[in-house]
Amino acid sequence: MLIDSGHRRWIVASVVILAVATACYVPYVRAALNGPSGGSMHGLVYGIVGFAFMIFAGLLGARRKVPTWRIGRGTLWMRGHIWLGLVSFPLILFHGGFALGGPLTTVMMILFVVVWVSGIVGVILQQTLPRLMLTRVPLETVYEQIDAVVGQLLEESDTLVTAACGPLTVAVHAAPDERRAGGGVAASRSGQPRSSPRARPVALTPVPESRALRETYLRDIRPFLDPRDAPDGVLGTSSRAATLFRNLRTTLPALLQDTVTELESICDERRQLADQKRLHHVLHGWLLVHVPLSMALLLLGAVHAVIALRY
Repeated sequence: MLIDSGHRRWIVASVVILAVATACYVPYVRAALNGPSGGSMHGLVYGIVGFAFMIFAGLLGARRKVPTWRIGRGTLWMRGHIWLGLVSFPLILFHGGFALGGPLTTVMMILFVVVWVSGIVGVILQQTLPRLMLTRVPLETVYEQIDAVVGQLLEESDTLVTAACGPLTVAVHAAPDERRAGGGVAASRSGQPRSSPRARPVALTPVPESRALRETYLRDIRPFLDPRDAPDGVLGTSSRAATLFRNLRTTLPALLQDTVTELESICDERRQLADQKRLHHVLHGWLLVHVPLSMALLLLGAVHAVIALRY
């Protein structure tokens, strides 16, 4: 979720809550003979409010798992998750008087720090990575279709090189037509197909120079396009790829220049799809830390509350 003008009220409310909590905490600490305590009246209020904010933030996941719940708008829950979750941390610090306490509370505070920091990291990623994808991945497609689209690119490149150099000594890759971006499955941000299958090339008369194209293709280009392999090597960066294709053009006759241009375009598309996949993993990978630890923190918080009330 992007931080926009819709968050203004939540930001103001969070600042006010934190200011009031701080204003009440200072005289409370000064008046406490034995120092602040979670069992005091002030400490209990801070703990109850802070834990209530934590529960509200944690309920976002439950609401997503049960989409039939019509309790408030999704944006409302998400904004509350961000800002109440952010404020809950200082409130819990006020609750414990900035002391770790026993083993249970120590573990809880360590978990809370990790959850709180990972939440901030997640918000930052959500503000930056989508904008980065707009510039680095103009040919973005549906994430689930990336491997299928890459398979289609490999099929097209095999066809191009076969037409220019003759049959390849490898098994030609074949991908179902419906998986191709542009066939109605994967589309661009504009709503129009990102690209369409290339027309089948006309077979050329093999020339002696085509051997260099075949060797470069089998050594560098085809492994880079294979969806089963990592998209690295000499074609993994745009600058090194430009050097490879520039050198290739100098050794090939005019008859094969169009083939080289098409292969360079295919490799550029493959590189963009690899960037999209990496950015997607970064954008969502932090949840593997944030979500499980958040659930563990809420569980331990409930245990802590029960123990505190009973003893």
